[in-house]
Amino acid sequence: MGPGRRARIRPWAGGVLVAAVAVAGLGLYWFQPWKLWQDETVQEALPGTADAGRAPAAGPSTAGPSASPAAPVTLASGELIDHEHATSGTVRLVRLADGSHVVRVEDLDTSNGPDLRVLLSDAPVREGRAGWHVFDDGEHVGLGGLKGNRGSQNYPVPADVDPVRYRSVSIWCDRFDVSFGAARLDPA
Repeated sequence: MGPGRRARIRPWAGGVLVAAVAVAGLGLYWFQPWKLWQDETVQEALPGTADAGRAPAAGPSTAGPSASPAAPVTLASGELIDHEHATSGTVRLVRLADGSHVVRVEDLDTSNGPDLRVLLSDAPVREGRAGWHVFDDGEHVGLGGLKGNRGSQNYPVPADVDPVRYRSVSIWCDRFDVSFGAARLDPA
């Protein structure tokens, strides 16, 4: 092969190399495969229960029995089932003493992934592939990004949302529009 032929191949090979590196970089950014091996554990107490074990301050009390705040009440709950990824744990819809609501995810164990969110949805929970893509089809409320792929966490429900209108919770990958796992909320 002569020197002229070699010079014509090098610019073409360089262009292919640059394109391959760009495609690989975009693929890594989009899929973030390293997250599959990174676990993030978050352990939060249920709001309103942290002071439950604390003794009252010493001194005379002018408040009657009705002065103590009401305990949180579980309105609905369900067990997470697998969808795109193996997922387990319990989900509870809880009304707090102040009247606000939280979705509590307890003992969560799922894969980490890009752009994971917690969705409160009116969609039915279906097993297998039939349930992977349904939670953003109907009425749904995003409760925020998943705080950790393991542990127990709280997700406040916006004050203008009536949570009893929804019947499921999904650990949702917004990047790929797929459910990692979901739970049907059955009344308590």
